[in-house]
Amino acid sequence: MNEDTVKVGINKDAIKIGFIGVGYMGYGMAHNLLKNNYSVSVIAHKNRKTIDKLVEEGAIECKSMKELGEDNNVIVMCVTNTPIATEIANEITSHLNEDDLVIDITTHQVNGSIEIEKIFSTNKVNYVESPVMGGPIQSKEGVLGAIVGSSDNNFILAKEILLNFCKNVVLFGPVGDGTKAKLINNFLALGTATLVIETLKAAKHLNIDLQKFYDVAKLGSGNSGALDRITDKAIAGDYKGYIFSVNNTLKDMTYINELLADIPNAEKLSSLTKSFYQDAIDRGEGDLLISELINKP
Repeated sequence: MNEDTVKVGINKDAIKIGFIGVGYMGYGMAHNLLKNNYSVSVIAHKNRKTIDKLVEEGAIECKSMKELGEDNNVIVMCVTNTPIATEIANEITSHLNEDDLVIDITTHQVNGSIEIEKIFSTNKVNYVESPVMGGPIQSKEGVLGAIVGSSDNNFILAKEILLNFCKNVVLFGPVGDGTKAKLINNFLALGTATLVIETLKAAKHLNIDLQKFYDVAKLGSGNSGALDRITDKAIAGDYKGYIFSVNNTLKDMTYINELLADIPNAEKLSSLTKSFYQDAIDRGEGDLLISELINKP
């Protein structure tokens, strides 16, 4: 990124943001950018609900990747997986200008972000990977955590954008380092959530009072964010406390398992965790939220 591009970060009026992927997570991010008076364009997709909501809040709707790319100088991409992100990168890169910036929120497989950076580099487009910690609630509240992989120069403008929906923005190193740090974070988060789910299933099977169990468990070293998110609601009969689907969990656990291939015990643990979600998908439960598995065999 050249010196003039870095200066754009000082002038909010010069920044025009195209946002790709305004689903559960992306809606809150785009909402906060609009709330903070950024120009935001979104692209039409099959789920009209969030598109229409953002247009009501002041977003511009683009009809094609060409229009989105040509009309904006920062692209935020928040999509489900590496293959989708790769497809989008190949489609939009020719419509971007040299020194435009792409901020990629996607959680990638081990070398996914590195390969996508190569796609954008063919048109001299700057690329930052920034998967986030937190869920849709944290996205809407603007308190996500950003795990960034980029050059120091690209980080300057990216951080300015990310702080509109993130509480903390941390640079881990060049592109690729952010992906590794995010997958390790998800190993901890999804591993803990899986243990909570299986613990509550066991407690129900053994006729242990969930409220009493929770009251005691949260006072000890077994307490965690996952325990709170899942158990509070489960006690009230709501099994949607952890807003992350079984399909997405298997995707992430597959990426994690690949990353940990050379670390024997971690690989075994990630493989076992992955198998729980593969079994659920094989039973036709892929679209469920993972905490809904408490009510499944």
